[in-house]
Amino acid sequence: MTSEPEPTARPLPDTPPQVRLAGVVVALQGLVGIVFGVVLLVRGLGADVGIRYVLGETGYFVVIGAACVAIGIGLLRGRRWARSPAIVVELLLLPVVYSLLGPSRQIVWGIVVGAVVIATFLLLISERSRTWALDLHDRSTR
Repeated sequence: MTSEPEPTARPLPDTPPQVRLAGVVVALQGLVGIVFGVVLLVRGLGADVGIRYVLGETGYFVVIGAACVAIGIGLLRGRRWARSPAIVVELLLLPVVYSLLGPSRQIVWGIVVGAVVIATFLLLISERSRTWALDLHDRSTR
C-alpha cells in the first residue's frame, strides 16, 4: 500500500471588503428597480393606458432588478464572475445620473445617486478588487 500525498487544495483568497460592499450596493440597486417596477404596475393599472405597456415596462424593471440582485449576491458570495456585470451596471446607471442632474433638474437626487454609482464603480475597479477577480493573489501560498 503506497501512500500518495493528498492533493492540497489551493487556498482561495478572501473576498476583499470592497467587493462585498459593492455587492450590497448592487443588490440594493436591484431591489430599488424591482420596487420601482411594482410601483409602475400599481400606478399604471389605475391610469388610462394600455395594460400591455404597463406590463411590459414593469417586466423590464423587474427582470433587470432581479439580475442586479443576483449580481450583488454573487459579489457577496465571492463569485468572481459577478464583478464584470456589476461594473457594467454602474456604467449603465451613469445616464440615469445625467438625467437626474440635467433634464429632470433633480439636483439633490442626482448628486446622491451619482455619488453612490461612482463610489461603487471605484470599489469594483480598485486594485484589490482587480487582483482578486483575476486571481493574482500571492502565489507563494500555492
